[in-house]
Amino acid sequence: MTRDEFLARFGGVYEHSPWAAEGVWPDPPGDAAGLAAAMAAVVDAAPREAKLALIRAHPELASRARMADASVKEQAGAGLDACSPEEFAAFQRLNGAYNARFGFPFIVAVKGMTRADILAAFEARLGNDPETEFETAIAQIHRIAGFRIAELFS
Repeated sequence: MTRDEFLARFGGVYEHSPWAAEGVWPDPPGDAAGLAAAMAAVVDAAPREAKLALIRAHPELASRARMADASVKEQAGAGLDACSPEEFAAFQRLNGAYNARFGFPFIVAVKGMTRADILAAFEARLGNDPETEFETAIAQIHRIAGFRIAELFS
């Protein structure tokens, strides 16, 4: 495929950060696992400011904000579009506390998780130190990207 075709297909894998896909061009691996590893390596080698921008490009969980189609689908798959008023309030409270503590949104690969699982992870990770949470957010972003790449290859 051409560069433009490749970027059209894989440029959105890392939320609003096509530079991760651009970084593996012109010789991207031809399989899902290889491409996921190569794009993760591009992100891992990026300056901290670029990683922070990548983290901040992600939407808050259970938010009503406009988000990428993949994020909408992933959050709906975890039932975040069907929160009770109490769950929605809990997500809003935790989003605010997390953002105030770390300066970026809480990120977790929600595939296979329930709302209760996500809320428990949210609560647990609020106790992390900022550097641990930064690295955890990047690791979760890599998981999300891996799921998205696998879906694009299927």
